[in-house]
Parts: sequence; structure tokens; C-alpha cells
Amino acid sequence: MTGSVKVLVVDDQFLIRAGLVGLLRAAPGIEVVGEAGDGDEAVALAAETRPDVILMDIRMPGTNGITATARILAQAAEPAPRVLVLTTFDLDEYVYGALRAGASGFLLKDSGPERLLAAVAAVGAGDALFAPSVTRRLVEAFARQAAAPGDGDEGEPPPDLAALTGREVEVLKLIARGLTNADIAERLYISEATVKTHLNRTMSKLGLDSRAQAVVVAYESGLVTPGAR
Repeated sequence: MTGSVKVLVVDDQFLIRAGLVGLLRAAPGIEVVGEAGDGDEAVALAAETRPDVILMDIRMPGTNGITATARILAQAAEPAPRVLVLTTFDLDEYVYGALRAGASGFLLKDSGPERLLAAVAAVGAGDALFAPSVTRRLVEAFARQAAAPGDGDEGEPPPDLAALTGREVEVLKLIARGLTNADIAERLYISEATVKTHLNRTMSKLGLDSRAQAVVVAYESGLVTPGAR
């Protein structure tokens, strides 16, 4: 990505939002294009400002971060913004819901300034935010119960994997098990570029917005199971 990373900040607490905006505005290579105090305002501002990255508070009154993330990504023109969820603790069912809706990753609210700025830069550039094992740990914690019938889950059922080729299924399994692109390339004796191609085709076929969402689908479809190696 060339030029500044355009960021939209969403948090219902004014002091937290103001602190995030001040930190981001002081950082080189980052442009704050808007700030929102609730999910509805976030959806409207995302359409208006077309940010590269959205810092999304997950627990807000009214329209929460999960619903706002889903609406933003459903309405966004390409390239869609990358949503970075802000949370107070990592094993959070709300964060799981946001990843399921297409968020690219999550960040703890007590992370230091360096971690926040590095996360925004990484997500803005399309890189993985953190070790895939972190996403795996969160998804494993909630995938079994989310996939159970009759739990009142308002989300869509996982997509059918029948459209995928055998190699695409293989790559998806390894991604869900926490392997990096380099690990997968070594395991399958292919290049990292080929791994990325398989992943991009998989996401396109399944209508997915992020690598984390692909991990969620792999678990919820039963392709991999919690605890399996």
C-alpha cells in the first residue's frame, strides 16, 4: 500500500476514542479520516470516508462491533477496509463473532502505543496481525458451541466447501491449524506465492473477507475439529 494508511476510529467511550485518535494523528504514515461513537455512525462514516483500517470497539450499546463489522464489509466497495477489533480480553465471544463476520484481527485495549501502531501498519499492509496460533486458540474456544444447532446464533451457516479443489482444502486445513504461509509452503513443497494464490481463491469462492474468517469457516464446517493436530 502506498501513501498514508487511512484509519477510522470507533469507540463509544469518548476518552478512549480521543486517546486513540491523538496517538494515531501523531504517528507518521497514518491519517485519521473519522471517528465514531457507535456502530451506526461507524457504518455511515466507513461508506463516506473509505478507510483502509477500522479500529472497532466490540462492545457498544445499540449496534455493536460485530453487527457494524458485518454491515460495513457487506456494503464496502473493493478494496474493503480491514477491521481491527478492540477488546479488553482475548478469549471473548464477541471477538469470535467479529472474526466470524470478517474482521481481520483483534487487539487488546491495554496494548501499548507501539503495539497499536504496529498492528495498524500490519493490517493496513494486508499482513497477518499476529501468530496464526492466537487466532486458532480463540476460534477453538468458541467454534464448537457456535456450530451447535439451536443455540440462537444469528450468523449464517458456514459455506459449503464443495467448490474448493483438493489442494485448496489442504491449504485451508493447515491455515486453520495455525501454520504460517511459509510453514504451509514447506509442508506441501510449493512456494509461498502459490500458498497465497490458493488462499485467495478459497476466500473468493467462499465469499470470505479475511484469513481469520477462513479459520472460523474451517472449524464450523467440520473440516478441522477443536483440539485436533
